Amino acid sequence: MAVAKTVRRLTEEEYLCHDRAANYKSEFFDGEMFAMPGGSPWHRLIAANLIRELGTKLKDRPCKAFTSDLRLKVEATGLDTYPDVSVVCGPLQFAAGADDTVVNPTLLVEVLSDSTEAYDRGEKFLHYRQMPALQEYLLASQRLPRLEQFARRTDGEWTLRVAEGMDATLALPSLQITVSLAEVFANVDFVPAPIRPHTPRD
Repeated sequence: MAVAKTVRRLTEEEYLCHDRAANYKSEFFDGEMFAMPGGSPWHRLIAANLIRELGTKLKDRPCKAFTSDLRLKVEATGLDTYPDVSVVCGPLQFAAGADDTVVNPTLLVEVLSDSTEAYDRGEKFLHYRQMPALQEYLLASQRLPRLEQFARRTDGEWTLRVAEGMDATLALPSLQITVSLAEVFANVDFVPAPIRPHTPRD
C-alpha cells in the first residue's frame, strides 16, 4: 500500500531567507511558498503609470507610493505578498522582526491578468480586507481603460465604484486626490478579451 508523503511546511523565517536571496518574488501562506508570475509589458506599463500618477499627486502629502518590490504582510492571516502598487500614509509599520515587510497600507492596486484575476478579486481581496489600515483597493484592467475601486465604509462594509474611459477620473478619498485614467493608461495597447477561448481546427 502506498504511503502518502508528508510535505514539510516552511517557517516564515525560511521563506524570508529564500525570498530575500532570490532573483524573483514569491508569496507565502500557510507554510507554502508560491513563485509569482511575471506580468506582460502592458501590466508593467500600467503599474509604472500608476506609480507616476500617484507619486505626482502625493508629493505634498504624507503618503508614499511603492512599486511591486515592496513586500506586504497580512498579519491576521499570515499572507506575505507583493501588490503591484502600495500606498502608505504616515510612518511605515513593519512586521515583527523585519524591516522590509510593511503591514499598514492605505491603498493597494493590482493590475488584472488572465492568470491571476480570479485570485485578485477573490481570495487575495479576502486577505487584504483583514488589514485594519487598508481603506481602498483598486483593480486595473489590461483590456480597456477601467479602474474598479473598492472602498471601506465607516461601518466596515466595502462599496464598489467603477471608472471607465480615457476621459474618466477617479477620486481616491483615502488619499484626498483624484487620478486621471488618461494618465493611468497612457500608451497602453489594449488587447480585447476573446469572445470565447480559441480552439485549434481539426
